Amino acid sequence: MQTASKFILFTLLLLQTIYSAAQQKTTVSWPESKRMALSLSFDDGRMSQVDKGTALLDEYGVKATFYVVPSAVQQRLEGWKKAVASGHEIGNHSLNHPCTGNFAWSRQKALEEYSLEKMRSELIEANRMIKSLIGVTPAVFAYPCGQTFVGRGTQTKSYVPVIAELFSSGRLWLSEGPNEPLFCDMAQLTGMEMDGKNFDQIRPLLERARETGQWVVLAGHEMNDSGDQTTKLAMLRELIAYAQNPANGIWLAPVGTVSGYIQKTKGNK
Repeated sequence: MQTASKFILFTLLLLQTIYSAAQQKTTVSWPESKRMALSLSFDDGRMSQVDKGTALLDEYGVKATFYVVPSAVQQRLEGWKKAVASGHEIGNHSLNHPCTGNFAWSRQKALEEYSLEKMRSELIEANRMIKSLIGVTPAVFAYPCGQTFVGRGTQTKSYVPVIAELFSSGRLWLSEGPNEPLFCDMAQLTGMEMDGKNFDQIRPLLERARETGQWVVLAGHEMNDSGDQTTKLAMLRELIAYAQNPANGIWLAPVGTVSGYIQKTKGNK
């Protein structure tokens, strides 16, 4: 009888361990048995993105996510129309790129002076303008400067809920790690900087993410050979070649494509 009781107790403990592990599982079965996901994203609608960047991506058949400000799109309208036709994802990066007024260049559009209503109105207007300019309505968003607040002091509020309502995802900036696919908040996706880096600096990040099945969202600005806030074209070539090597098990896709896949997976579960 004592032996039987021990067996039953052991069985119950084993089942509890298995159940707890299943509850804590944050990995996902990626398409085609890939081991991780990678998204390339670029902010602001910089001119170099369509002057040089999209041509490189198209050469490799890679689709990226571009978070744009309408006024920037107007400066290279035909280039952005071509980017859309090539299948690149266009995201919303706000109407006026508001950040904290601690940045002198943002003093006249400081988040400290915004309300949730003003932010919502400008985001909707930005979507309307982007649709009018290049024929697509953005479904994804990136926080300017990676900042998610409006107001100041006791009146400070997060506008993350506004993003969650209006968009399928919101990407941060200067994050310290990748996204856990079945745990992450789609309205607060981590975005890791690739500006100014060489491939040897990025490769270890991809290797660690591959071991745990994570989703890396890389974020950049200019797409050129050199300069400030620039994702170097030579680095991109190395990165893409690495990601497209089947041996490395990387699913390379736009932010909206990956987030949609994860949401569908969650729904099926």
